[in-house]
Amino acid sequence: MIRHLQAGLLTASILALSSGAAFADYELNILHINDLHSRIESINKYDSTCSAEEEGKNECFGGVARLKTEIDTKRQELTGKNLLLLNAGDNFQGSLFFTTYKGAAEAEFLNLMKFDAMTVGNHEFDEGEDGLATFLDKVQFPVVTSNVLAGFKSKVGERVKPSIVLDVGGQKIGIVGAVANDTPELSSVGDSILIAQDIDTITAEVQKLKGEGVNKIIALTHVGYPRDLAVIAKIPDVDVVVGGHSHSLLSNTDEKAEGPYPTMVDNPGGYKVPVVQAGSYSKYLGDLVVTFDDAGVVKAAKGDPILIDSKIKPDASVLARVAELAKPIEELKTKIIGKTDGPIDGSRETCRARECEMGDLVTDAMLDRVKDQGIVIAIINGGGLRASIDAGDVSMGEAITVLPFQNTLSTFQLTGADIAAALENGLSQVEEGGGRFPQVAGLKFTFDKSKPAGSRASNIEVKDGAGFVALDPAKTYGVVSNNFMRGGGDGYSVFKKAENAYDYGPGLETVLADYLAKNNPYKPMTDGRITEVAAATASEPSTQTSTDTAAKSVTPDAKPADGSKALAGDAAAEKPATETPVVQATTPETPIAETKPVTETPVASGGATPSAEKHVVVRGDTLWDLAKSVYGDGELWSRIAEASGNPVPEKLEIGTELTIPAK
Repeated sequence: MIRHLQAGLLTASILALSSGAAFADYELNILHINDLHSRIESINKYDSTCSAEEEGKNECFGGVARLKTEIDTKRQELTGKNLLLLNAGDNFQGSLFFTTYKGAAEAEFLNLMKFDAMTVGNHEFDEGEDGLATFLDKVQFPVVTSNVLAGFKSKVGERVKPSIVLDVGGQKIGIVGAVANDTPELSSVGDSILIAQDIDTITAEVQKLKGEGVNKIIALTHVGYPRDLAVIAKIPDVDVVVGGHSHSLLSNTDEKAEGPYPTMVDNPGGYKVPVVQAGSYSKYLGDLVVTFDDAGVVKAAKGDPILIDSKIKPDASVLARVAELAKPIEELKTKIIGKTDGPIDGSRETCRARECEMGDLVTDAMLDRVKDQGIVIAIINGGGLRASIDAGDVSMGEAITVLPFQNTLSTFQLTGADIAAALENGLSQVEEGGGRFPQVAGLKFTFDKSKPAGSRASNIEVKDGAGFVALDPAKTYGVVSNNFMRGGGDGYSVFKKAENAYDYGPGLETVLADYLAKNNPYKPMTDGRITEVAAATASEPSTQTSTDTAAKSVTPDAKPADGSKALAGDAAAEKPATETPVVQATTPETPIAETKPVTETPVASGGATPSAEKHVVVRGDTLWDLAKSVYGDGELWSRIAEASGNPVPEKLEIGTELTIPAK
């Protein structure tokens, strides 16, 4: 229904005349994906490329052919209704299709799906601005990212817009994009592009659109679910947030979901904002229905992601094109490099939060490769491990899917003090599932995520013969990592000052393949090289995330007392804190306030008694963390428990509502 202005106005007029009211409510359907990560072919339960045998057993998910079918089906169902198809970024990186075609395949299939808008993800910079510029040359839809500021020498030019306005069914819909603030650390942005603070650029662009008469504004973000909740949804006049980056599955039916779909967040302007995200890897298609009143206020929001499973028949023409593009890489993909006795867990939920099987395998392989060069320690970022491997034969294609970034082995020397600092950087974002989490070999350490970032690692020991000895801060050690981290990626700036550095070793995927061939068959394992301190006591609720989920929590910025001016200028808002905030939320289909103030709501003066607040449980929440965030003291968790009917602290159910008594 985009740009069907006359038809939309006619419909509105008929409704107005028949009801005697000014205008009818406006309903907008939003289909969305995020974090495709080049999953052009279908995937299995391990997020790796699905085999023909698994396809035959109906065990596969996603892939662009199935996704195209479901998008076409939904479009047919919604004929005559208001519809947007949005993409929240990170289409690059993750399969041999990207390795081979450098974004051209992704652009081709996204064009076939006819997206209305996309925001840039951090991985869209993995081939530098040259790679992004080539992608922008090929896509046939707008790309909007307000905090990507291209310099006059940039090849990106003005093709990444801060926002767009679309006419959907006679109504103006504003879309403002943003990418993660730390993209320069996560990828290869280059010197000609500046990544500004998301809160500042979104705030400015939203106010610009509002001044142009746009009263329905969507923030299309690639900053992660925690930041969407804590920051983006609280920017004045943002009405809906469609996000990506954290690969968060939101759902009202899936017990593994990180939160409800949509998650409703209180905006300081006195209204509620639906926040959505749809997993990753083409496995889900987000399906949101938002109802606005004629003033542009969200009255209700409902929906759930659609699982793209084997019940959905792949589009035949897309499937044929995928097969055609796969021919040049099929020989490489199918080469068997070894065998594993069991599945090797490389999931982001594990590898970004604790020791994982894939982390042990890859770091052991790296250390084995250079052990004759005086190298004794291997460190790699958990976010660099992109898939698991199932049991049985392991192909070269699977190795590349696990390590798709074409990073090379880097060797260098650091002092023990610098190694300890590197570990602290790696542990600094564990609550958020940050990709910098350190997987290691030749090293053992303990960490306590309840302590402030920068002081979480302890008992750091380095392998010495058959045993381990304490890391000596003054001693120089040989270290192996990858060239991305050696260049300061993922916050490992301490690696940049390393001595005797060599960054041009073999590709990590080759190192992994050679190690599996050498240790065939391979037996997956973890050996306790990374230990997490349990923060629970007999009288306190546990603050440790369960063993099968990633430790993720909402990361708040300081909440200003008055509107956008304070939000834009608040220094604390530029970098999230590390405690869990209270996100006031309602159940997904609860009707909400129908008045959106034109000006910001003033702060009441006088002695009004503060009332209790509500908080909807998301994955990673604990009563201890909530109490620490609200009252500054985790030991006051029992106040929240008593006000909320004394739920079992270790078994907080995602999506349930807690009562948070006032301070």
